[in-house]
Amino acid sequence: MSTWDAGLYKDQHSFVFQYGSDLLSWLQPVEGERILDAGCGTGELVAEIASSGASVKGIDQSASMIRSAKAHYPGLDFETADIANFELNERFDAIFSNATLHWVREKEKAAAQLFKHLKPGGRLVLEMGGKNNVAGITQALEKAMAKYGHQYKPFWYFPSVAEYTTVLENAGFRVNRVHYFDRETTLKDSDNGIIRWLEMFGSHFFVNMAADERTAILEETQRLMEPTHHRNGKWIADYKRLRVSAVKASASL
Repeated sequence: MSTWDAGLYKDQHSFVFQYGSDLLSWLQPVEGERILDAGCGTGELVAEIASSGASVKGIDQSASMIRSAKAHYPGLDFETADIANFELNERFDAIFSNATLHWVREKEKAAAQLFKHLKPGGRLVLEMGGKNNVAGITQALEKAMAKYGHQYKPFWYFPSVAEYTTVLENAGFRVNRVHYFDRETTLKDSDNGIIRWLEMFGSHFFVNMAADERTAILEETQRLMEPTHHRNGKWIADYKRLRVSAVKASASL
């Protein structure tokens, strides 16, 4: 994963957890349940789930995100952990994950860990980037990197419905609801929205790159996108989301 800037995330990219609030309508937490937020970020959705009366634990691989979550929500339970490898000494009534699993390239290991940490009959509710998510950004970035002598290497995991439901079914889940949909997202910075987005979410593309080249590639990427992704003075990210609800059948142990 990238090294996360928790402050920049909360300031410029709060739409990530704000959109996640809608996903809670699929989770429908109940008072007294024990719920895990896998990839909790800065903790906003942990707090929202907890307001239902459920007991919630949030995990995230980013120590910066977890520090921010603990600072803003000191009464809640947070821990730094990797979704593909975490081990907790408890099992949950439900697991919730928003905008995280497309960062986890060890997808089969992650699905197995999520399955393992559910009680029999427990449910998994997730949303992630789906097939062709932010394709406008990645295609422009690939062209800009090539112009400056660098090769673009895909990083995120944006699966189709068939791909990801198969991953979950192979892990033992019964998938019972799926929604794949467009979600065009207006970026907060009206001047340099694409540049700021890549600085937040795409820093891994620029590791060991000279600062001037990095700046040139960022500016070229944004320039290439202007005809199609800049409207009415606002930058638009072409999000495509995959939302899934699944259950660990009661017969599974």
